[in-house]
Amino acid sequence: MKELNLELQINGIIEKTVAVEGDRFIIGRLLECDLQLPFSDISRHHTRLFKSASGDWLVEDMVSTNGTLLNDRPLTSPHLVQQGDVINLGQRINLIVVLFDRPDTELPEIGTMPEGVTILGNVKELHKQWIEPSTKVEKNYEQAISRLKYLVDVAKYLNTAESIEATFDRVQQIVFRDIKNIERLALLIDFRNNGQLEVVKTAAKKSSKNLYMPADGSWIGRTICRKVFSEQVALKTADAQLDEQFDDNMSTIDKGIRTAIAVPLWDENTVFGVLYGDAQIASREWYYGGDEDLSFFSALGNIVASSVQRWLLTQKLRNEETMRQRLERYHSPAVVQQLINTGTLINDRLPPVESEISILFADIVGFTAMSERLSPPQIARLLNSFFEEMLQEVFGAGGTLDKFIGDCIMAFFGAPEPQADHADRAVAAALGMLDRLDKLNATKSLGEPLQLRISINSGKAVIGDVGSSKRVDYTVLGSTINLAARMEGICQPGECVLSETTYNLVRSSQSFGLLGDFRFKGIDRPINVYQTNRKQCR
Repeated sequence: MKELNLELQINGIIEKTVAVEGDRFIIGRLLECDLQLPFSDISRHHTRLFKSASGDWLVEDMVSTNGTLLNDRPLTSPHLVQQGDVINLGQRINLIVVLFDRPDTELPEIGTMPEGVTILGNVKELHKQWIEPSTKVEKNYEQAISRLKYLVDVAKYLNTAESIEATFDRVQQIVFRDIKNIERLALLIDFRNNGQLEVVKTAAKKSSKNLYMPADGSWIGRTICRKVFSEQVALKTADAQLDEQFDDNMSTIDKGIRTAIAVPLWDENTVFGVLYGDAQIASREWYYGGDEDLSFFSALGNIVASSVQRWLLTQKLRNEETMRQRLERYHSPAVVQQLINTGTLINDRLPPVESEISILFADIVGFTAMSERLSPPQIARLLNSFFEEMLQEVFGAGGTLDKFIGDCIMAFFGAPEPQADHADRAVAAALGMLDRLDKLNATKSLGEPLQLRISINSGKAVIGDVGSSKRVDYTVLGSTINLAARMEGICQPGECVLSETTYNLVRSSQSFGLLGDFRFKGIDRPINVYQTNRKQCR
């Protein structure tokens, strides 16, 4: 029996597939029409399709104002429609004819797990079934060996691909060549491991015309993909629009999906993607073809999964190395490894959080005057050597580099990993920097005698990756940082000052004496400041 569908195309874009019901189908502007097209250039009753006594479909114009064209020729009398014919109505409407055979008798049992016109199967069993002979016949063994060799060749071919997109390009060549009833193919991956499948790439068979194929992948049967992904089964349907389990999915009808096949992609015991293919024309071969195509598609999916996983692992290692290099600008190697191991990063970023920290500013005394008498290359060499030495003390105390501000080092303690003794660590780093600088000056290792002013404050701050999509900096924000920066201005050369908050937190407070109470811009109360007395101790 010949059944008819019409693919509705408006302004060159296929909007949906319309099933023609009954033996008579009227298209026009009126609401009562079987297909209403509410456009001014469409007549109230514009075009009619009807079935002849022999079961063939014919089309005729209903004396419309603007006429009806069949394959760009005016329709002056009823005319037989063929597969792929284009019916033109008005200025913008095309109706593409899709004819298919629907068996009158009950369909035979398909494959090993029949379900209407759909097969569901265990992927591993289907994979094995395609390779292994079903009976002990010499011909079957030869077929099994031939198929195994073929899969080995396919695996070699896919594993030489340099990207996931290149892998797909090679897969589509194999699929469109070996499974003739697939017109469209898509690869979907759950990249974020959150159950959301993202379209990697799609393709259409070159010989297929008038395919509904938006670049955004909206043509893909998402209900079918979700079923395959969540239930971890391989699926093949000869006509998705006849299967009851897809009745509530209008997109299957609108997208014109009939023949469809999909298999899950496995990573050991976890499904991480789906290989999906379909066609907009129901295939008689698939009604009676059993699960041969599905078992081959499953075997192919297994190789695709291996190739994609290899690529994903390579990308993960590259991303991890890039992230490690970026993080090591701010953190000690031990902290970097901990961040990667614990999965603290979200989308390769450290999300901003509020934490208790101690912030340290270390500034070179008289650097502006020094810059006047040194050349730029000399200044660059001096700062590079100085920063290299000072950061050993910061990282040695488990601190994090925020940034270099000219000749100033800004570092903090207590994040990204919480440190209950963050104030002690900051003080240890400060005293270590001052002692190290004394030794460098004594040996004239830097070429110039340098002195530092260091200030430390403790309190709450927001810490995390801040910036745009093109540049991100791991930094701290808040009033705690502002006070520490302003305290540096009252520090004596070669000394370190602490806020009262930090002084009360440190266990080595005996190294500091009260310098006095000071008022700072933006703070409405006096702040007690404590300072080392290293000059008196010498």
